[in-house]
This record gives sequence, structure tokens and C-alpha cells, in this order.
Amino acid sequence: MRRDPPRPERRTALRVALGLGAATAVHLIAADPASTPSRSAPVADTPPAAAAGPPANVRRRPSPYRLDPMTANTPPRFRPGRPPVRTRPFEHLPELGHSMVLSFDDGPDPLYTPDILATLREHRVRAMFFVCGEMADGNPDLLREMADDGHVVGNHSWSHPLIPNLSRAGIRDELGRTSEVLDRTLGAPPLWYRAPYGAWNRNSFEIGADLGMEPMAWTVDTLDWKTPGTGTIVRRVLDGAAPGVVVLSHDAGGDRSQSVAALRRYLPRLLHSGYRITVPHRV
Repeated sequence: MRRDPPRPERRTALRVALGLGAATAVHLIAADPASTPSRSAPVADTPPAAAAGPPANVRRRPSPYRLDPMTANTPPRFRPGRPPVRTRPFEHLPELGHSMVLSFDDGPDPLYTPDILATLREHRVRAMFFVCGEMADGNPDLLREMADDGHVVGNHSWSHPLIPNLSRAGIRDELGRTSEVLDRTLGAPPLWYRAPYGAWNRNSFEIGADLGMEPMAWTVDTLDWKTPGTGTIVRRVLDGAAPGVVVLSHDAGGDRSQSVAALRRYLPRLLHSGYRITVPHRV
């Protein structure tokens, strides 16, 4: 399924109206991106329901490089206790020190996700992927590749709806089905979720916490979904770079060739500038 993002004015209005802000502090630790990417145990996916993603028969070549040296010393996975109900999502992570977090929404997409994974693997860094259930359900091999490479796989709803327009039952269905798909495919449910369009409400915070997930927003929006040009995306990331910053990009939902090309340019420059690219861990 290919889904074009909403008009920019709508997206901006939603974020302003719903007031994204920094959440209260939670204990987070930053794993060393060069030696301790946490290999996600197989995360199960939501029950197969009317998949609307890319064809499920898309075959992926097995990756020749599984990052075993990066995951060899990772402690066993565990399931943190149920998190508190937040009133705002995390959007800045100062606990991570001189590090940044790269995140990608809407996938996995067999056209663009493999190239993004390859670039991250080349530089031996990990990122967060907030996946849509309908896309994840049709591309389980890409989910496993994300987890095997040590990336954090989060919940981005099933069909990318505007969450505040849904009933509590509708929100639980969107988040619950996606968590089930991840659990079924990867062996553990997700610990993080992101509301489509950055549109949160009290019901989503309560239901997300009930499903064991913390809400994650972002600090720097590349607006890559508007296809502004590779150079513009690169400039937005580099201009916004700072300790604890969370960068939002996309690996699905439209033509993401600019996002792929931009990552190849800004990632080595961030590393050369001394930033660690890592992911948050709940303890």
C-alpha cells in the first residue's frame, strides 16, 4: 500500500493543536552503537487481517552480513514493566549524551527499506523503525532484517489513521493488531509507538501504556515526505543536529528515493562530527 502524507498545513496544525513536548524523564540507557546493538528477539506480528501492504510474496535475498559482531555481547532481552501513562510523548533524549537517534516511519517498504538498512549497516549504527501493521504483515522478512541488525522496531498503528478521530476501541485495534504482528514475527511485542501525523490524545497514551509501549515523537522533522530535494533533507538534519535529538524520516508512504540518498550523505557527516547514532533502551 502506498500512502501519500497529508497536506503540510494539516500536519502542522495537528502538531500545534496537540502540543508535542518533552515528556517527563524516564530511565534510558544508550547502547554503544559499535558494539552492543540489541538483537531483537523475533517480534510477533498482529493477527493477519486484510493486509493492505505490498505483495506478501515479495522475496528478499538473505543479508550477507547479519551484524553478529555487533550483537554478540548484548544482554538477554527482557520485558520492562508496564510504563506510566504519559501526557506527552518523548521528543528529546538528553540521557543519551552526545548521541542522536535516527527514526524512519511508515514501512517496511521493499523498494526503500533495504537501501536504508544497507546504509545503516555499512556505518554500523542502529535506528528506530516505526512500522505500520499492514506493511509489516506483508513484509515479515524486512522486519526480521531490522531486528537482526539491532534496530528498534516500533508501532506506528495498523493503517496510519488520524488517531484522535478514532474511538477507544478503534485505537486499541490499530495499535493492538500491529503489536501482535510484531510479536508474532519477531518474538516480542514493541516497546515504543508513534502516533501517525504526531497526533496524540489521552486515549492513545492510555492504550499505548496498557500495551506496554512508551510514546516517541521527534525533535527534527526532515519533511522528506514532501520530497523537497536530497540537499534540503541533508541540510535539515545537519542544521538540527544536537545531543539527544530524534530525527524523523520515512522509508515508505511515497517516493522515498530522496530519503535514501540523503541518509547516505548526512550519516557519515554526523559520525565525523563526533555524534554517536544510537537508540534508547528502557530499563
